[in-house]
Amino acid sequence: MDFNCLYVFENVIHSFIFLVKHICLIPCCISFSKVESYGTREDDSAQEGKSGDDSSENNSESSSESESDTEETDIRKSDEELEKNELLPLVESEANSQFRCEHVKTEHNQKEQVTPRRLSRGQFWLKLEAEGTYQCTVTGLIFDVTKAAVIKYSVLSWSKYADYVKKPWMVGGPIFDVSCDSASVLTSIQFPHSLSLNDHESGMTFKVLHIKSTGPAIEPSVDHSMTHVKWHVSSLSPVGPVIQTQEPVHYDGAVILYKVVNNHPSLSFRVYVATNNDSFIKDISKAVKYSDKKFIKIDKPPVCQKRLQDGKRYRLISEPEAEITPEEIEFVDGSLLKLKSYIEVYMEQPMEFTLSLIELESEEIVWKAKLRECDWILHDQNKNEQKRNTISNRRRKSSNSLFGEEFYNKRLKGSDISDGTKAKTTLTDQQLMTLAKKMGKDWKEIAIECLKLEMKDIHQIQAKEEEVNVYKFMMLSKWREGELSNGTAQNLYDSLKDHVSYEIIQILEGFLEQT
Repeated sequence: MDFNCLYVFENVIHSFIFLVKHICLIPCCISFSKVESYGTREDDSAQEGKSGDDSSENNSESSSESESDTEETDIRKSDEELEKNELLPLVESEANSQFRCEHVKTEHNQKEQVTPRRLSRGQFWLKLEAEGTYQCTVTGLIFDVTKAAVIKYSVLSWSKYADYVKKPWMVGGPIFDVSCDSASVLTSIQFPHSLSLNDHESGMTFKVLHIKSTGPAIEPSVDHSMTHVKWHVSSLSPVGPVIQTQEPVHYDGAVILYKVVNNHPSLSFRVYVATNNDSFIKDISKAVKYSDKKFIKIDKPPVCQKRLQDGKRYRLISEPEAEITPEEIEFVDGSLLKLKSYIEVYMEQPMEFTLSLIELESEEIVWKAKLRECDWILHDQNKNEQKRNTISNRRRKSSNSLFGEEFYNKRLKGSDISDGTKAKTTLTDQQLMTLAKKMGKDWKEIAIECLKLEMKDIHQIQAKEEEVNVYKFMMLSKWREGELSNGTAQNLYDSLKDHVSYEIIQILEGFLEQT
């Protein structure tokens, strides 16, 4: 009886020690008590064995007691193992729970990368299938939505809103126009910024400029990171990040190259030093596009290896030497300026050369690129090849019969030869039918709003019972008749580009490539 009590007491002590040990709170004295407890148990067992020898119990009883002791020892071991098996899973479950919490936290912070569809006029279109956080792979915008949503957005120019950005506020990144099929679904937007923060963000205030229908407003941001500024959506209209600081501003910079395309053997380039800001870069692309000269973009790594600082001076150098104007610049973020400054590089004879942007104060290289003849000669070769193909086609066409010539013109060029002279290239019936089949239910609105037809024209078209695609074709044909020789793919593209689907825009662009 005493042995059983002692065993139960020892078992309780052992369980307590094991439990305390696994929750990392056991002091050294308990470990010592554990050893002492095991020693006491062994001494008591020996004493009980001696008492058993002095008794008058027979061998069978001793044998039975010995077997009982063995069974009890086995049971004790079995109980201890059971305790371990019951206690260890609890500790393991605790660890798994912690892992799951960290995993859920990581999953929560993860953003699904999505690639938008490109629409006309630089618009992007995203269809998000469920609740979550999504990042656009093109613009870097991050959207938080509570359920499925369709989002349209585009990069805007800061120069349009320059009057609303007054000191001490400064542009912090690109400005976007965002719309959503259900505004309440889009809870927050994270805007990419062009700032190189590192240790320079302590005295910096991040907000957003929100262009509302009631006027511009500076609204607070929710949070910011090394790359983004987060804003809770209050309403959807043009929004972009702005900053306020008393410290020098550092930017992630970009150097963008364009080469003048002409028949002269010399080389002439425009070099733009800009912040890595989509609005700024779009303005540069637009300035080049509408320049009197023709340019091609030279594909070189644009990102600066060292950040650009507002107010610091930089120099562009060439090896071998070239004419560079201006030789030095003071860097400023030109996002708000309508006219973007650039550096002109001119070489009398075409050759390979290296351009380097140097920070004058430290003489460190900020950006460097080697320009080879193949960077621009392939474009010229492709252009010449296209010219040769055009001339070859014309020669083949002139050798054909009159019927073949008329067929060729009608199908590919849509030429009107009513007076024996070749008029402007107009769209053919086949091309108009291709477009008609892709138009939706809003074809009447498009006819009136975009193609300047009147309601009486629509009534005349629908006077005969025809299939709806025929109505659409007749509508386009009516427009072509009204435009006379100007019923071209280019004219139709210009009239429809802001009002029709991306698919129709692609078809029109295909027609333009054929002309």
